Amino acid sequence: MTTVVRIAPRTAVALALASAAGLAMFCWPLFAAPRPAALAHGTDAPLLFVLILPVLIGIVLAELSSGGIDAKALAMLGVLSAVNAVLRPLGTGVAGIETVFFLLVLAGRGFGPGFGFVLGCTSMFSSALLTAGIGPWLPFQMLAAGWVGLGAGLLPRRPRGRAEIAMLAGYGMASAYLYGLLMNLWFWPFSLGADTQLSFVAGAPVLENLHRFLTFSVLTSAIGWDTGRALTNLVVILVAGPPVLGALRRAARRAAFDAPVRFSAPERDQPGV
Repeated sequence: MTTVVRIAPRTAVALALASAAGLAMFCWPLFAAPRPAALAHGTDAPLLFVLILPVLIGIVLAELSSGGIDAKALAMLGVLSAVNAVLRPLGTGVAGIETVFFLLVLAGRGFGPGFGFVLGCTSMFSSALLTAGIGPWLPFQMLAAGWVGLGAGLLPRRPRGRAEIAMLAGYGMASAYLYGLLMNLWFWPFSLGADTQLSFVAGAPVLENLHRFLTFSVLTSAIGWDTGRALTNLVVILVAGPPVLGALRRAARRAAFDAPVRFSAPERDQPGV
């Protein structure tokens, strides 16, 4: 299987550190009392954005220096990011139907976890620029989508054919709910005030707040929005998954992303020739 952005040890360390820091940004209200709602993520969102960009640049530069990614792979990344940026507004806002994640799952599967992570981040960023959707939620969307692409690339390699498509469809459904949970977590502590049974309670035990959060997610988004996203992933991957995944793999083979580049000294002119 072609892997455009290979997970070298140094890349894996950078991804692990960035993911751990990003997860802390999502979860910190559970362990420390948040500031007033007016300042919700007003300071940590820029910090997370500053954290993500060096990781993306570092992955690309590291793989360029080691020969793991070249101009053709970067061009593929740009094309798929642009396609996702166009696909995303087509379904957003209608019963949770979002058409951006199926391509993210298939590209992560076809090109590898590193490519999937970078594509998730760049897709959200480019679509935000296209739709003027830039706000404190954007870094969290970028990181959560990056994890979706990363997870698709880390799925078992052995299944092929219908079994592979079924695995990707199941992953698409599961990742839709996990993405929804993460995106709920970034704003939930600041959204309901302190007067409801679903509100975040500063200083309460973590398990109590987690119970409140899961109840809030199920009642507000999981039943509707997240289920719409999950069903969209399921249907589109089952229907369009085989041809799209095949096209991505053919493009990778023809571009020869993983072909080694060798330089040889020019032949000297022979006397009398």
